[in-house]
Amino acid sequence: MHPIIEKVTQDIIERSHPSRSAYLNYIDGIAKKGPIRSGMGCGNLAHGFAACSASEKADLTGNQKANIAIITSYNDMLSAHQPYKDAPDVIKAAIRAAGGVAQVAGGVPAMCDGITQGQPGMELSLFSRDLIAMTTAVGMSHNMFDGAIYLGVCDKIVPGLLIGALSFGHLPAIFIPAGPMPSGLTNKEKSRARQDYATGKIGRKELLEAESASYHSPGTCTFYGTANSNQMMMEIMGMHLPGSSFINPYTPLREELTKAAATQVLKFTALGDDYRPIAHMISEKAIVNAVIGLLATGGSTNHTMHLIAIARASGIVLNWDDFDQLSKVVPLIAKIYPNGPADVNHFQAAGGMGVLIAELLRNGLLHEDLLTVADERGMNSYRSEPKLIANTLVWESVPETSLDTEVLGTVEKPFATGGGLHVMHGNLGRGISKMSAVSADHHIIEAPAVVFDDQEDMLAAFQRGELEKDFVAVIRFQGPRSNGMPELHKLTPPLGVLQDKGYKVALVTDGRMSGASGKVPSVIHLCPECESGGPLAKVLDGDIISMNLQTGNINVLVDDAEFNARIPVPNSAKNHHYGMGREMFGGFRLGASSAETGASNLFLVD
Repeated sequence: MHPIIEKVTQDIIERSHPSRSAYLNYIDGIAKKGPIRSGMGCGNLAHGFAACSASEKADLTGNQKANIAIITSYNDMLSAHQPYKDAPDVIKAAIRAAGGVAQVAGGVPAMCDGITQGQPGMELSLFSRDLIAMTTAVGMSHNMFDGAIYLGVCDKIVPGLLIGALSFGHLPAIFIPAGPMPSGLTNKEKSRARQDYATGKIGRKELLEAESASYHSPGTCTFYGTANSNQMMMEIMGMHLPGSSFINPYTPLREELTKAAATQVLKFTALGDDYRPIAHMISEKAIVNAVIGLLATGGSTNHTMHLIAIARASGIVLNWDDFDQLSKVVPLIAKIYPNGPADVNHFQAAGGMGVLIAELLRNGLLHEDLLTVADERGMNSYRSEPKLIANTLVWESVPETSLDTEVLGTVEKPFATGGGLHVMHGNLGRGISKMSAVSADHHIIEAPAVVFDDQEDMLAAFQRGELEKDFVAVIRFQGPRSNGMPELHKLTPPLGVLQDKGYKVALVTDGRMSGASGKVPSVIHLCPECESGGPLAKVLDGDIISMNLQTGNINVLVDDAEFNARIPVPNSAKNHHYGMGREMFGGFRLGASSAETGASNLFLVD
């Protein structure tokens, strides 16, 4: 094991000891041998199985068979979640055949950042993660269950499900992915169409045709944003069956993997001899593996918040400095859009998660000794990939090396020596920068600030031709306490146009960018946020901002005495608290923690 990874892991273990011990003591105290429902009153139990068949009622009345909860994020508007439509029936049949019972315990909301991007609904997006965690807890609170299956894919859904699952950490759990849609229009062509639309070269009709050719069928979007980073993360923590993350929906292999995952959780309940509660699976080493996977693949910056919130839900104190230290020793060995032209289907064809995990293990860059949902404990099981041979699901060893080194490289010959996620620091606070998709000649920017309090104001300035120059776009009051921290990906096409014209441009904000944030240098998630009086609220038009993505420095070049004497300006854009349901999330805004501590409202173990 690399000494820095060992050190970071040990630091997390020691830092987390009080809260992790308290969490595990509580979880272990509520675990019990025998079906959970056996302690329920007759009226409670009768309500719990009133809608079941006669045979299921008989099974649930007895004390031998496990009852497995299904928490689903199914809806048929979102392409990523549409494949879950028939999953509960498939799961129930598989579990029944294996000697158990399954019930849909609840549904959780699932919203799409792609649909709400740049729209008022985006301001509910980040908070939907905590709402999903709470909704998961509501479904599980009926306390009828001996294990759980979670159906979710996209940006906030998987983190929310996992946080909720950890509240019921005494139960074994497994996550079942839906898989990516087949490849459509290339990401390069899609990006070009967006920039052409931003400059008026094409109209809405042509843009919609391009977008529809890219997002064209059931399954996750094929670029490597937060949704597919979620799938990577769940597999590298051992919460997916080996090799199951990127199998396309509505294929025979996908259906067999769903059946296999359903029966797998039955093996790990407290009724058997191989009890594996999720509280012990999401350990400090599992969390470190998730960070390593994120860095090695150039994954979504959103996980610099989600992973911290997930860790805290299990009593583990992860922080941005851990990301930063690991980023210096974990190389980037995958190039998937926006870090390269390939999509996740190309990554899967090159060897996918199995080859990635094998390469990291071989070089001492990944913890092997985890409790996973595979038959054999440990990450060595994840050096394999599933196949259907004579209609039978089997796992075979992955290829020794990548089948396409332009998409999936090696530790010896990486695409970059560092993971590409840096903590930025200076007199503007602390933030995050993703370097993996930014060309080296854009890593250092020094230019005047142009300040906006609303992304629409910047777009209007672009349309008026006022941004044809070197500048740093400062987008203030975009943090969780201000307006829910919407993604600002809508700004990427105009900034990309200006960068392509030769201008030095960058973005600095206390908000966040999409998981697909790409070639434009940015510093995001700045803390403290402007709504809390953060220093970004002191920046004025024309102030020179210096950012160096390589050294991690972000500063406004104003005399210290003058800058310290400035009073943070108040938020001038107060029209973000009403409409599209936003008025119901006032409590979420008021109670949100900082981006650096997970941007969460939940009571997480400190």
